[in-house]
Amino acid sequence: MTRLTYAEVGATAGALPDGYHHVRESLLIGHGRAAFERAADDLLAGRAQSRAGASVELSDVPLREGSLVVMRMRIGPLRFRIPCLVVWAERTPTTCGFAYGTLPGHPERGEERFQLVLADSGDVIFSIVAFSRPGRWFTRLGGPLARSVQTRMTRRYLAALAVDAERGT
Repeated sequence: MTRLTYAEVGATAGALPDGYHHVRESLLIGHGRAAFERAADDLLAGRAQSRAGASVELSDVPLREGSLVVMRMRIGPLRFRIPCLVVWAERTPTTCGFAYGTLPGHPERGEERFQLVLADSGDVIFSIVAFSRPGRWFTRLGGPLARSVQTRMTRRYLAALAVDAERGT
């Protein structure tokens, strides 16, 4: 089950590969060390995904390289199983994040990176970088709809940690 469905492993750390749809989004989610630490704990426990509406199963908490992540989502009457493998994870005093890549059965092919940075100003910035292309017949057929779902989920992921970091819950 750990066979990735794309070749460009780790590319979310730098130049994104050609032939894929690219996403780069960031949001100021809070301020200060406490907000950063809460957001980092939540990020590595899969809460960005669960608060965005996915059912999430993790093989490890906190997430680490090699962890399996299986999300399940429902869109209307449709249900999707979304398996991923964590290909990078790191936590330092000023950064925290992970990237996961798609496994067989995922609706897309590619990689998504979630990263928090505690800036010198004290601002906590949450960034998402991804590259993807259709991985299943239904995502190829529903191209614009699939992109719309991806955009909505990216915004929901960002907001999921912003709410937590600001409220301290």
